Amino acid sequence: MARRDAPQDSYHLVGISFFILGLGTLLPWNFFITAIPYFQGRLAGANSTTKTLGTNHTSPADTFNFNNWVTLLSQLPLLLFTLLNSFLYQCIPETVRILGSLLIILLLFILTAVLVKVDMSPGPFFSITMASVWFINSFGAVLQGSLFGQLGTMPSTYSTLFLSGQGLAGIFAALAMLMSMASGVDAQTSALGYFITPCVGILMSIVCYLSLPHLKFARYYLAKKPSQAQRQELETKAELLQSDEKNEIPNSPQKAALPLDLDPEKEPEMEPEEPQKPGTPSVFIVFRKIWRTALCLVLVFAVTLSVFPAITAMVTSSTGPGKWSQFFNPICCFLLFNVMDCLGRSLTSYFLWPDEDSRLLPLLVCLRVLFVPLFMLCHVPERSRLPILFPQDAYFVTFMLLFAVSNGYLVSLTMCLAPRQVLPHEREVAGTLMTFFLALGLSCGASLSFLFKALL
Repeated sequence: MARRDAPQDSYHLVGISFFILGLGTLLPWNFFITAIPYFQGRLAGANSTTKTLGTNHTSPADTFNFNNWVTLLSQLPLLLFTLLNSFLYQCIPETVRILGSLLIILLLFILTAVLVKVDMSPGPFFSITMASVWFINSFGAVLQGSLFGQLGTMPSTYSTLFLSGQGLAGIFAALAMLMSMASGVDAQTSALGYFITPCVGILMSIVCYLSLPHLKFARYYLAKKPSQAQRQELETKAELLQSDEKNEIPNSPQKAALPLDLDPEKEPEMEPEEPQKPGTPSVFIVFRKIWRTALCLVLVFAVTLSVFPAITAMVTSSTGPGKWSQFFNPICCFLLFNVMDCLGRSLTSYFLWPDEDSRLLPLLVCLRVLFVPLFMLCHVPERSRLPILFPQDAYFVTFMLLFAVSNGYLVSLTMCLAPRQVLPHEREVAGTLMTFFLALGLSCGASLSFLFKALL
């Protein structure tokens, strides 16, 4: 809700800027996991000029466990910087955090694009790629948290726009992969074009961020007291914490942490000289109230990241060589997951079931564990232990539909229910705790993916 004396957002330039910034924050994660077939081909020692960008390589490349490592090294920085946020954000100026992170991410993506043209043995290529994944996601975590702090000073509409941009990142990456594969050029040029695309996206994000100080509307809100913005940097989703508002939630595991929706008009009432009547909320007391919901969030993400993309990216079509086989995984794994996950998250805009007092929520969350063996028994050709019980493509597509929708809905639901279980003055602490458990679930799932891969 904008203040009455606030200037107008001319031509919606500030809204467009935050939308593009939201898109830019999650392009790195999505472009790396969507390009898993390309990296597998390079690690298998394949000549990139003769192998198709979307072709799966599941045998020699698996000696590196690329799927597992890229997932783990993408999620550990999120957990680490969730713990270090308070220290970092007080010591490093906001402009340095945001602009510096964007520039470093851009340079690392340029390096990734250049490596497409460089002949390199699998070992050094794997080491360089893993280092890039770690640093890109580390700076991405800093970037995300810093932008959430800025959103805390803006009207809630801009949080929704930022979320919408993040929500499109996974779909955008999957479509970029499909267009690269369908372009008709050689695989090396196709891969180069694919990795140049996020470079353009990051450049646009830099331009958008640099333009904000020149826009009167942005200056009006971003000039708020730093203490107010810092207080909101580690809190969770604005729209998700209000049950009477319609929410739009992003569609990737990393997208669930956002600042609380505290109306800017109410901020001046919170003076430091006048402590709140209820006193400082106790982390332990708040945790006792939300621990079931928090553990549900951990389990949802642990199940999701344990098989996606580490196991699901290895599934191939049973129809044999051909166009469908080439496009099967980009469409049925990455594009389908992102679209249906986004749909699942949006369902909480219309209803919240089961409610916070129901025992059905833990049951539904636990039932998702069944997806682990279901995906492991799909058509993954290279395996040594488990049989293939679901060879047809229809099985994998059905499992992925239910898997993605349930992930999106249950993540959104748990983030909605947590603040309803605490008192109003405890919601900030609840949001911070849920952000921590979100990152913990992602890291646990990434770690478990090594075990499930070894069981194949």
